[in-house]
Amino acid sequence: QVRLVESGGGLVQPGQSLRLHCAASGVILSFNAMAWYRQRPGQQRELVAMMGNGNIIYGDSVQGRFTISGEVTENTVELQMDDLNVEDTAVYFCYANDLFNHHWGQGTQVTVSS
Repeated sequence: QVRLVESGGGLVQPGQSLRLHCAASGVILSFNAMAWYRQRPGQQRELVAMMGNGNIIYGDSVQGRFTISGEVTENTVELQMDDLNVEDTAVYFCYANDLFNHHWGQGTQVTVSS
């Protein structure tokens, strides 16, 4: 069974940075893509950044501040988050898909507060 485990969340002040990490285990089928989503309080889950098949896309609200990196073929993905603001407060989820399934991590809390 595929398991995605996130790490690196925490509490920071506005303008500071955090780096999230996700590692997968139990992978049998190669991933097509890996991504980060987030769910802010009272809102739906939204795409933050995705990489796969040579492409990278970002959500509009994080473009220019967040950077996704890693190796899909090695089942790891990271998210460098710079210039964080209070609107970035959310639970951040790691995501991966293969030929048949979508996989989600349990999430890691990121809180930006002064």
